[in-house]
Formats: sequence, structure tokens, C-alpha cells
Amino acid sequence: MALIFENKMKVRDYECDSQGVVNNAIYLHYFEATRHELMEKCGLRLRDLTDANIIPVVRNANISYRNSLRGSDAFICTVEAERKGVRYYFNQQIIRIPDNTLCANAVIEVVCLIDGKVAAPDMFDKAFADYITWNK
Repeated sequence: MALIFENKMKVRDYECDSQGVVNNAIYLHYFEATRHELMEKCGLRLRDLTDANIIPVVRNANISYRNSLRGSDAFICTVEAERKGVRYYFNQQIIRIPDNTLCANAVIEVVCLIDGKVAAPDMFDKAFADYITWNK
């Protein structure tokens, strides 16, 4: 069974809109920051990948907003990875602390460009081995 990666974060006041809730676009930042933290934990740095002309690209993002985050709220952003063919699907949730309320969930589809062509790099499969579920 694949592990679930967790990243604890806190809402910064400037991320809130005029109603005092986190702007919808900011959730994409939270999801991406968590995927990048997972990459780094697994030994992959985006800078190194881009230097090697391996570019992970978000192909599709589907977000369901459930409950609002507000300024200073602490939350956990989770990520589970699934691989289908050359695509990686990152199933993510944002859960507010301390009431354990689901605030948003998303499925982020990512492909990798290697030298400009879509491909599945072996290094991702090895790095994410503990976190990935395979669906061929």
C-alpha cells in the first residue's frame, strides 16, 4: 500500500480575499508546494530536473472546494501518487487543523517532458516508489 505524504502549512493573511477567506487560486499553490516537498523528500529537486531537461508539467487540475480556510488557519496538505501509462495523478487534500475539516481535494495530472517529448522518467518511479500506486 502506498504511503500518504503530509505537509503542514499555515495560511498567510495576504492569501485571503476581501471576504477574509483564502482566494481559490491559492489552493493551487498549496497543492503544488506539497508536491514539491514530496519531490525533495524523495531526492528530486526541480532545479536539477530542469537542468537535465526533464520538465514535469501540470496537464490538468480538478479541484473541489469544500470549506473555506481563513487567515492564520493551520492545515495539512496531503498527496498520494498514482501512475497510469506516462501520466502521474496526484490525489491531494487540504485538511484544516484542529477540527480535521476537509477544505479542498484535487486530482492533479502531471506529465514529464524529456527533451521536449512526453515520457515517463525512471527516476520518478524510483523516487516515488513508496508513494505511488500503479494502474497500467
